[in-house]
Amino acid sequence: MDNLENLVKECGVELYDTEIANENGRAIYRVYITKNGGVSLDDCEKVSRLLSPIFDVTPPISGEYSLEVSSPGLERKLEKPKHFKSSIGELVKIKTAVLSVQGRLLDASDEAINLQTNDGKIQIDYVNIKKAKTYLEW
Repeated sequence: MDNLENLVKECGVELYDTEIANENGRAIYRVYITKNGGVSLDDCEKVSRLLSPIFDVTPPISGEYSLEVSSPGLERKLEKPKHFKSSIGELVKIKTAVLSVQGRLLDASDEAINLQTNDGKIQIDYVNIKKAKTYLEW
């Protein structure tokens, strides 16, 4: 992942996350990138052109797959402390083993997050988070 992070930086963007998906029996290796001001189609193409020949020699997963490069989107998964830190001020939905809560992300440390909910402020440790994502109110 560190090598991938450095390669992506060469294209002027940051690595947000990677995932392996299986759609219609096809394996897809997704690389999500971000940058201030938003990710353009050119950014995605640049990263794809850089990674494709490298992945031809050293595949990221075994077997046949397709490479997709995109932004994580407006509503995106939050898994790592850096994801939460870059989403401070945004609306988030959090699921733990015992509760589902939504609110505004006030801050994020390396161990926990603080949310402002309709019922007040709460702190949730990362180890307790089962699922988290940003969301938009329409």
